[in-house]
Amino acid sequence: MDLQITNCSTNHTKCTVDVLQGVAYSFVFLLGFLVNAAALHAFLSKRNMWTNTHIYMLNLVVADTALIVFLPFRIYDAFFCLPKTLLCSVLISMHFINMYASIWTTAVISVHRFLLIRFPIQARAWRRKKTTAVVVSLVCWGLLVALCVIYHDENHPDKLWTCYERVEDKPLTKHFVAILIVLGFLVPLLILVLCFSQIVRILRKAPNRDEMKRVISIITANMVVFVLCFTPVHVGFLVNHFNEYLPNWKCAHPPAHVNFLVSEWIASTNCCFDSISYYFLLKSSYK
Repeated sequence: MDLQITNCSTNHTKCTVDVLQGVAYSFVFLLGFLVNAAALHAFLSKRNMWTNTHIYMLNLVVADTALIVFLPFRIYDAFFCLPKTLLCSVLISMHFINMYASIWTTAVISVHRFLLIRFPIQARAWRRKKTTAVVVSLVCWGLLVALCVIYHDENHPDKLWTCYERVEDKPLTKHFVAILIVLGFLVPLLILVLCFSQIVRILRKAPNRDEMKRVISIITANMVVFVLCFTPVHVGFLVNHFNEYLPNWKCAHPPAHVNFLVSEWIASTNCCFDSISYYFLLKSSYK
């Protein structure tokens, strides 16, 4: 997915047009813009009907929309090449802040959905109390921004080949990779799996079989999308960090790096698939 070549003798990046990457991200931008604009319109048009569930879902829309807003920079870089400046560091940080905001918001929604199903009577009182949902959302964003500030040097322009790609012999530090994989992916994934299993166990005992199947189908779709979108990029973090590059790969990206670029694109498509959650939530809440 990457056609950029590195000139080793001068340690300078000779940039060429990367049509495939530009077209791929253009597709995500156009589709993501449409579905998230529709979701934002649906949410804002029914503000008087919001519950804490809608606050969490709105937070997910905001994370996805923020990721989409910055995609034109990546598309431009694929066709014309942005210079390696601090802007690149900011763009990389914004991309991953929004991605992990989406991951953790999805995990929080899973816990929230479990509590509503596990304690249906108490849920009637919870649903209109939106303060907790606002606080949880703000805490998630605050922690992600704080981590970005603490580890701002990880994506310094001196460590980049191009605006969006790292120098291959200067990988992310081990403890930062550990944070991204463990706290950024494995813990949310564990939360999703546990909540999913408990929800399915509870719903199997429900008298309304049709409603049970509908809810299970929704949460199964959410789980599948989460795993398919975010597993490859985190596997890529590990492979890129521990892979020992051969000398002749210093002037061109090795297969592991190309695979990582593809996995980054796959992760970005999650901002489109989240519309599944928006649709079913709004259909059930505004009916």
